[in-house]
Amino acid sequence: MKPIKNKSDFKYFYDVIVTFDKVDMMHIVNNAVYFSYFEQARIKYAKDAGFLPERGMLNDGSTFYMVRNEINYLRAAQFEDSLRIYTRISFIKHSSFGFEHIIENLESGVIIAEGAGVLVHVDPILKKSLPLPDDFYEKIKKFEPGVKILQ
Repeated sequence: MKPIKNKSDFKYFYDVIVTFDKVDMMHIVNNAVYFSYFEQARIKYAKDAGFLPERGMLNDGSTFYMVRNEINYLRAAQFEDSLRIYTRISFIKHSSFGFEHIIENLESGVIIAEGAGVLVHVDPILKKSLPLPDDFYEKIKKFEPGVKILQ
């Protein structure tokens, strides 16, 4: 994974406070928890951007599969740290799109992790990729004007 750009390249963020159940016996956030933070941020982003189906996933005849998920751990987060997860869609292709994330410790201002993921639009019955609908492109371009369209 190439290093992600500066947090100023992100217009969307989601804040969390590290709870006790997220730390391990070394008193730091367990590595898998960061992926949960990315997922929470993606879902909130999707709702706010207006592309999460109103009736929920699978109710519109399609779904999204996470096909790639990666992270670079730069520093450790600990119990009761305030974290900001910056999130954006960085590219859109025919049936897939990519997210990028940066996690910042709000007290110190230090970037503690960065990550990326790719989701594919899928027919849940046939288990095959589907083209993204036209309104998806329009909603994302409106919400994330700098998104790259790779067709």
